[in-house]
Amino acid sequence: MSYSTAGSLRAVTLDDVRGAQKMLSGVARTTVMEGSRYLSRLAATPVHLKCENLQRTGSFKLRGAYVRIAGLLPEERAAGVVAASAGNHAQGVALASSLLGVASTVFMPRGAPLPKISATREYGAEVRLQGQVVDETLAAAMEYAHETGAVFIHPFDHPDIIAGQGTVGLEILEQCPEVRTIVVGVGGGGLAAGIAVAVKALRPDVRIVGVQAEGAAAYPPSLAAGRPVSVGDPVTMADGIKVGRPGDVPFGIVDELVDEVCTVSEGELSAALLLCLERAKLVVEPAGASPVAALLSRPGAFEGPVVAVLSGGNVDPVLMERVLRHGMAAQGRYLTVRLRLTDRPGALASLLGALSVVDANILDVGHVRTDPRLGLTEAEVELRLETKGPEHCAEVDRALREAGYTVMD
Repeated sequence: MSYSTAGSLRAVTLDDVRGAQKMLSGVARTTVMEGSRYLSRLAATPVHLKCENLQRTGSFKLRGAYVRIAGLLPEERAAGVVAASAGNHAQGVALASSLLGVASTVFMPRGAPLPKISATREYGAEVRLQGQVVDETLAAAMEYAHETGAVFIHPFDHPDIIAGQGTVGLEILEQCPEVRTIVVGVGGGGLAAGIAVAVKALRPDVRIVGVQAEGAAAYPPSLAAGRPVSVGDPVTMADGIKVGRPGDVPFGIVDELVDEVCTVSEGELSAALLLCLERAKLVVEPAGASPVAALLSRPGAFEGPVVAVLSGGNVDPVLMERVLRHGMAAQGRYLTVRLRLTDRPGALASLLGALSVVDANILDVGHVRTDPRLGLTEAEVELRLETKGPEHCAEVDRALREAGYTVMD
């Protein structure tokens, strides 16, 4: 289901963003900017991380939600607001509404992570679980708005939302006036559009690069077509940028002011999240790590100093575990080996001894003796190992072969 932006296609200006910054004073945090030595060495230029994952509610979404709701007329506030979201926007709307004394109802998919549902309720919203996917949840929220008169707060497709998100751009220029490139994740486009409005008005020389997940990249075909187009069934772990169609309002701004939109793979997102955790000591969700993924996949491609916007840190612990495993595998930190050996007493112990010599940590062992593919005296073993990187994986493989084992895979 699409959301009509009729009547909302007005321009967003630097004055709008500055007005939003005043409105947000004492409400949204001026989030810190941290230098990254690892990324700076990799990119051969200074790289800074703009930590919106440390914003109230755990993402930048509070900024736009507060500005949008604060701008409602008294009679609109009295009717309450409604939103549809799987996480970050839900929490931003809930807290903004509570701070402004406005009743809020938030529709969330039935499969939304429990921590995000709990947080949205704790921020003061009435949460209704409806639909299996966001489109179904959005339809329910729109129907509720039609029936009750509540104002629908779109996550990205409104000028006030974009102006609020643009305050991130003003902070970047204040904290890193020498910046030459800003890299930011793109879903519907509200954050990238807001940053572009603020930064290009003051520093047109700064390059702005948007990043999308390969499986949910609606902007490249839309920019090629000159209008928003939909991509069917977007698939990515980065639910914060999992949007099937650009918003009408942000699309026009991105088309005009954003210099490039690139894509990153799921493996690159996993590796970026792992890097943020290990090297920067920051908990970042996959969408928030997308700018870091772009820096990892294209080192040296961005003129520095570079600012990467970590847009959020609301990651479900279950997803975090899966993503960390995926990221470690992508970095060669896990190795699965399948091999055959003679089925005799002590054979498995000898194999494990050979692995201990090369300092490979064994996580799981699978032992098969009754497969018809095996000879009478053969057994097949599958090992899952924790390793130290690609070079260590190669060392493990060599050690097994030199010890006389037949490595199948």
